[in-house]
Amino acid sequence: MKGGESTLKSEALYGINAVREAIGQRPIEYVMVSAGHHGPRIQKVIDTCRAAGVPVRFLPASALARLAGTPHHQHVVAICPARSYDRFEDLLKGPQPLIVALDGVEDPANLGAIVRTVVAAGASGIVIPERRAAGLSPAVARAAAGALEHARIARVPNLVAALVRLKEERFWVYGFEPGAPKSYLQLDYRGPCVAVLGGEALGLHRLVREACDELASVPLYGPVQSLNVSVAAAIILYEAARQRAAASRGERSC
Repeated sequence: MKGGESTLKSEALYGINAVREAIGQRPIEYVMVSAGHHGPRIQKVIDTCRAAGVPVRFLPASALARLAGTPHHQHVVAICPARSYDRFEDLLKGPQPLIVALDGVEDPANLGAIVRTVVAAGASGIVIPERRAAGLSPAVARAAAGALEHARIARVPNLVAALVRLKEERFWVYGFEPGAPKSYLQLDYRGPCVAVLGGEALGLHRLVREACDELASVPLYGPVQSLNVSVAAAIILYEAARQRAAASRGERSC
């Protein structure tokens, strides 16, 4: 299963951190900066561009807004090839991979936040389905605040088939949804495993749920019924990171 591998068309990447991290990670045609806007963070982007030989153009903020499709561009926009997807098989490599699989997460801000947490927690990468889910976009890059350039993300035609393949490769597949009787703290994340999180509206689809080895939840102690998916992902991934760090020190982790 290879997922999407082809490079997408050029895009307008926006946001200070997103643009700065992209320089040196993928080709940049040129970077646009709002004329008249200065500051140490913007100057650092300009200096990085000049050091890398990337042309810098100074244009009105309204021009940047038209290219970015949003006024929230932080006065920095880069024109570059869109980030391509990684091969699904590449996420399976390495010692004790930890993968996040997203079942229908449609909000680019949530996907971007999850990307940032995956990179920060040292997870192996993310698997997303081709349909009815957010894909890689400038909005995701902005929400990831530069982390997208360091993440491995595979897109697959069928998420259930991908989970079955992972189980064949001796991964434990853990699904997370509100109301599951087991706590996320009761799972063992020390070996190869997959954390499957559902979308904002529907949660885990039935076939995805049935493909999981175990179901668990993040306990809720206040008068709310669920957590934002990116928040849940962060809680789960850092418990996984804690267990793995303890295991590497020879300690009991769960």
